[in-house]
Amino acid sequence: MFSKEDMGNGSSKPFTVALVLVNDFALMSYSAVIEPMRAANKLASEKLYHWINVPVDTGAATASSGAVIKADADLYTTAKLDLILVIAAGDPMSYENPPLFGWLRKMASRGVMIGGVSGGPVLLAKAGIMKGRRMTVHWEHAPALSEINPELLLSHTLYIRDRDRITCAGGVSPLDMMHSLLAEHHGETFARQVSDWFVHTNIRPAAGPTRAGIVERYNISNGTIVQVIEQMTNHLADPLSLSQFAMLVGRTTRQLNRLFSEYLGQTTMTFYRHLRLDHAKHLLTQTTLSITEIAFATGFSSGAHFSQSFKEKFGQPPSSFR
Repeated sequence: MFSKEDMGNGSSKPFTVALVLVNDFALMSYSAVIEPMRAANKLASEKLYHWINVPVDTGAATASSGAVIKADADLYTTAKLDLILVIAAGDPMSYENPPLFGWLRKMASRGVMIGGVSGGPVLLAKAGIMKGRRMTVHWEHAPALSEINPELLLSHTLYIRDRDRITCAGGVSPLDMMHSLLAEHHGETFARQVSDWFVHTNIRPAAGPTRAGIVERYNISNGTIVQVIEQMTNHLADPLSLSQFAMLVGRTTRQLNRLFSEYLGQTTMTFYRHLRLDHAKHLLTQTTLSITEIAFATGFSSGAHFSQSFKEKFGQPPSSFR
């Protein structure tokens, strides 16, 4: 929850947010942060919120859509900030910016509330300011972040506030985060008016899921298959056997294969291997883990076995793909 006292919002001064923009950021995430503040100011007929754009690299930041946001300040701004939100997308796992990370650490040491949106939480983690704090991130980056830093307290939720850190999964989820912020600052009734302004009538709780469920992703409704795929996603690095899956759902191995063939067009274990290989492909593009490390992280007994399976599915070995 966000409270006035905790977030430093005074009764007379606007709540000031610095939006730290990394090139290739998602314009939707950015808009979902600033538009509720703009609407709040308009509905209240006073400046409740003030935001400044702080591009990281130049005097302007370019979104993934090509939109350009001009700078209001740089990383060395002396403005009194109530909240810093780092908004990033693209490939945050390979992004390195020592000046940015140093500035974030300095602001953290001063007690400023710091957050990240979409890929932004990855940069907070790389800056070393998420230790011992629960966090979330866009689902695309979650597996790679967990592999690189398994000690992070990572949750698959829409947004999380843990003391002086706020992280948000991105997309349209900042609308839900900002609704919570506005409700704590100015009451639920006012926050609801802002949300209604955007026809955002279904406010999701912080603990809502960050990705469509298995039913939506694979367009299936068979309960047995859904249960098995859930177990598969929980056991990517330590694969279960066909007999174990069958036992978990109270089916025979023959029944299970028949269901997978009927609904998904492939056997149970073929689907499982493809699921693990898709995860490996993601790790190849989003991390610097070695091919052997990725092989073990996706349940293959050796780098050679992994490379052979990867080539069969994607048409090239993992070394060439990277």
